[in-house]
Amino acid sequence: MTSEDFEKGLKIRKEVLGEAYVERALANVDDFNREFQTLITEYCWGRSWGGKALTRRQRSLNNLCMLAALNRAHEFELHFRGALRNGCTLDELRETLIQITIYCGVPAGVEAFRIARKVLQEEGRMPAASSPA
Repeated sequence: MTSEDFEKGLKIRKEVLGEAYVERALANVDDFNREFQTLITEYCWGRSWGGKALTRRQRSLNNLCMLAALNRAHEFELHFRGALRNGCTLDELRETLIQITIYCGVPAGVEAFRIARKVLQEEGRMPAASSPA
């Protein structure tokens, strides 16, 4: 059974996380996790991410802050890639990671920057090195 929110959520989920990632997740649906996959697609992606008041860029930056605070490295990496897909600039991402460091603590900031560097290198988006201050 699909709903309008599910279909909208599936579209947004694929656009943000990447079609290949979402297709892998859905290919692993079974009787145990089917309801969970439906729930996150419909409510998380369809209703929350499908809202009108915030842009996808803002939602991505919000998610990075929350995921860093919760120490969810795997999801942080996934959503950092999504933030790039959603058009977040390197300056926006850097400032968000600095804010994470201040509000969530240095270990959270270190991990966020480590993951960000890994993703940026893999995506061919690593900024040029400059002299240390």
